[in-house]
Amino acid sequence: MSSQIAKAAQRVTHELHGVVVSAGLMQRTVKVRVGGQKWNKVVKKWFSEPKHHLVHDPNSSLRTGDVVSIVPGWPTSRRKRHVVKHIIAPFGSSIDERPSIPTLEERIADREAKKAAKDARKVARNASQSTQRTDDNTTMASARITAH
Repeated sequence: MSSQIAKAAQRVTHELHGVVVSAGLMQRTVKVRVGGQKWNKVVKKWFSEPKHHLVHDPNSSLRTGDVVSIVPGWPTSRRKRHVVKHIIAPFGSSIDERPSIPTLEERIADREAKKAAKDARKVARNASQSTQRTDDNTTMASARITAH
């Protein structure tokens, strides 16, 4: 399953460029404004209509004013569907002074590690619950035998 996710993530070619308009208000999340235009058929003219995307910033390395490249990724939360690919032009402090942005391979490896840890916790929880059920069943059965 995870290899399918990795292959799908590597096929993504749709890359957007935008400006960070809000950073530091949510953990590992920034708001990026991406330019766009909309045709008005009454006036017969193009008008600028930017879109705002909530973008996952894994290491909180972006600052307001940075020009960044974002790509679609797996859903991180209800409204976050994009992830930072790289910083095109930093605003303020230089890129060297900030935490690095993970590559696609690092993000996939991190996701697979978290998924493996979650699966291990689930197996351990199910095993402990099944042993607890068997213990409860044996104590209830012995209580019935002594009651008769």
